[in-house]
Amino acid sequence: MGDGSTITVNFSRPLPLFPLDSAVLLPQQVLPLHIFEPRYRQMVQHVLDGAGQIAMAVFEGDRWKQEYHGRPPLRPCVCVGQVVQHERQDDGRYNLLLQGVCRARVTAEIPASADRLYREAMLMPLPADEPVESELEAHRSRLEELLADGPLTRLAAAPTICEYIRNAKIPTSAILELVSFTLLQDAELRYRLLAEPKAGRRAELIERELTDLGGLLRRASRQRPQDWPKGCAWN
Repeated sequence: MGDGSTITVNFSRPLPLFPLDSAVLLPQQVLPLHIFEPRYRQMVQHVLDGAGQIAMAVFEGDRWKQEYHGRPPLRPCVCVGQVVQHERQDDGRYNLLLQGVCRARVTAEIPASADRLYREAMLMPLPADEPVESELEAHRSRLEELLADGPLTRLAAAPTICEYIRNAKIPTSAILELVSFTLLQDAELRYRLLAEPKAGRRAELIERELTDLGGLLRRASRQRPQDWPKGCAWN
């Protein structure tokens, strides 16, 4: 099991790899995917006949730009996802909803075969982190402070996330995942959050990023909209 989920992952068997240029899936996130390439259409067919699980991987470096249809190198950490909804279109394409289940690491990639178009690998789960809730209280309070007062309150998702923070039934580790995939877009940071098994360390990374973002937005708010840093918006 991973990250409090009731979904079981069988790590004794290879899992299909779906590599992209950034970490697009984190635990508990639900990701819509449109599958159109023949190799990934085959992958989905096989997945739906089995456990319904896909490991979302991340390319290492830029070689994938020249070797996309080959086997360019991958970064070691992945997020195992569960297909929770699928729709096959008349032309063979698929629309999927993939829910992140747990963090894992590639231990060995399975050699290519003539009848399998996609990549597979053996994985191992990252060490389970089950922090005592009291150890994360300070981080939870800091997140609420950042999102409930100051420039970050203007982020579209801030009020909803604050509601979750104030709900004591929701564990802080789940709040951290929510903030990670809702508010944080930096590709390298998202991968670091994926690769970090300890909730306390993820909380520190998130707080630092939100603090920096708040400072950026505070400075931007003093300027005319046309002077805002490129890519800066309130959503």
